[in-house]
Amino acid sequence: MIGRVAERFTDARVPDPGIRALFARQYRWQRWLDVEAALAAAEAEQDVIPAAAASAIVSAARLADLDVGRIERGIAETSHPLMALITELSTAAGEHGGWVHWGATTQNITQTGDVLVLRAAHEKILRLLAGILLAAADLAERTAGLLAAGRTHGQQAVPITFGFKPAGWIDELDRHVTRLRSAEPRVFTAMTGGAAGTFASLGQAGPAVQADVAVRLGLEPMAVPSRAIADSFAEYVCILGLLGATGTRIAHEVYELMKTELAEVSEPAPPGTVGSSTMPHKRNPQLSDDCITIGAQLRALVPLALEGMLQDHENDGAHSAMIDDAVQRACELTGDLLVRLEVIVAGLEVDPARMRANLGLSGGMISSEAVMLGLGRAIGRPDAHEVVYDAARAQGITFTDAIKHDPRVTAHLDAATIDRLLDVANHTGLSADIARAAARRGRATAAGITAGQWPQDGDTGV
Repeated sequence: MIGRVAERFTDARVPDPGIRALFARQYRWQRWLDVEAALAAAEAEQDVIPAAAASAIVSAARLADLDVGRIERGIAETSHPLMALITELSTAAGEHGGWVHWGATTQNITQTGDVLVLRAAHEKILRLLAGILLAAADLAERTAGLLAAGRTHGQQAVPITFGFKPAGWIDELDRHVTRLRSAEPRVFTAMTGGAAGTFASLGQAGPAVQADVAVRLGLEPMAVPSRAIADSFAEYVCILGLLGATGTRIAHEVYELMKTELAEVSEPAPPGTVGSSTMPHKRNPQLSDDCITIGAQLRALVPLALEGMLQDHENDGAHSAMIDDAVQRACELTGDLLVRLEVIVAGLEVDPARMRANLGLSGGMISSEAVMLGLGRAIGRPDAHEVVYDAARAQGITFTDAIKHDPRVTAHLDAATIDRLLDVANHTGLSADIARAAARRGRATAAGITAGQWPQDGDTGV
């Protein structure tokens, strides 16, 4: 199944969200170099290292100018993720190379650099959410007045308009955007506290250096730069897990409504799309299948992220690796999920005639609440409930006919009133208004995302 989902990247409907490329080794290396450059510049500002050394390090911290092959060989030889990069940067900085990585420990550089990677992934996730919100807003507005059956516990309940469904999607997605944005100052932080996080190697200048590094990289400084603190990253994975649950809920709704027995909606399927090698008629919910699978994998990362918080003492490699893996995989899966959701929501085909036909399947029982309330105004709700309950259980007659021929009803309601109460169009409540209001909110949130400002690749402010 995992392989099958990965293969869907060749599907013309599903663009590459570009998140995996951010976690590629050389992209991450450049972000680590950006941190080394920011550290050197900040240390020079605080008179920790010579200004000339900082200038040389900043100029040399470009991966394109370094020997990548030598770095790769050095990593293989040392079994260390950063040392070879430090050595290469030191060589490139010439006579000033001895000031590279001054007072820092590996995790200071890799974690802060990976935060830059995460911020780039975060931007893509938000922009993907903006696309889904716009698509859902269009769908909600387009179907705001489209009559459909509301269902609870898998059974028809009361009439709604279809637009009420995407309104709910917008509502959840909007809160996920709020959660993601509110987490930014906690997640996007710089850490340069040194070996154990105490600033022992930088002394009194340490906090000022870290604050300067943070400013140069557009981050926040960690109040306590402990290498054992990982709750903010676990929080981020938890938020993506929530987003994965919403994505699965949307996809599963489409999956259910595509069933032959309901057939109220269909995923977009360009001509030539094949559902089965042996059943030519099949039009399967392929993208929804993918979303359900991806969403489950995404939610499964939440326990791993929480486990990654359980660091021993001032740091341990096992739990650091857990949280790093959870963050990367969660971001990649979120991208996979969101590109598919946008395709589904933007291209969702709705069948008004089938929705209307399904509304009639119960012989009028979907209007039972409306009839009960209408009759209840004359005889009280408990008695009206009993009358309508009897009509719903009547054998050999439709609910509509049972109501129209029950003297307990006709004694209080005339034929025109009964017809009005049985008309599904008259009992959708504020469905249409809610759908249109949600569409406006969705567009406003999407506009806010689009107007957001993030540093571009390589624009670290150093």
